[in-house]
Amino acid sequence: MSLLINEECIACDACREECPNGAIEGSDPIYMIDPDLCTECVGYYDEPSCVAVCPVDAIIPDPDNVESIEELKYKFEQINQGE
Repeated sequence: MSLLINEECIACDACREECPNGAIEGSDPIYMIDPDLCTECVGYYDEPSCVAVCPVDAIIPDPDNVESIEELKYKFEQINQGE
């Protein structure tokens, strides 16, 4: 499942710097996560790095983008294909 940034976001930029896929973009008033690029850090880390660094716990699972671990692994492979 992709992650979602809710209205608690304070636009501190911590999550954007941590995302290995570049899935987080600055926006006003809250940041946005591109569900096509979010792998919940599968393939990189044991847990989503953005969640770990968010000072206000504004990053939650996106109920509109539910994916299995296998789907997240496949997305990781597709994003990193050719590197």
